[in-house]
Amino acid sequence: MEIVYLLWYVREWDEGEDTELFIGVYRSEADAKEAIERLKEKPGFRACPKGFLISPQEVGKDHWEEGYARMREDIDLTEDSTLTT
Repeated sequence: MEIVYLLWYVREWDEGEDTELFIGVYRSEADAKEAIERLKEKPGFRACPKGFLISPQEVGKDHWEEGYARMREDIDLTEDSTLTT
């Protein structure tokens, strides 16, 4: 079983859309932590350095095994809706 480490940056805002940035994939957790050290003082990241998230993931495995439904208050977009956005 091979594990890789995905590095994300997530920041929730009071207004507007949240920030979710995929930073990269690393062979070890230590490598991902080194990337955080390189980035945490850069503009944007330094305002909220606790926004980094390391997620270990198994290679060659489906990590999402079900369908999905997009939810909006004004439109029902469940089940193969013919609407496109």
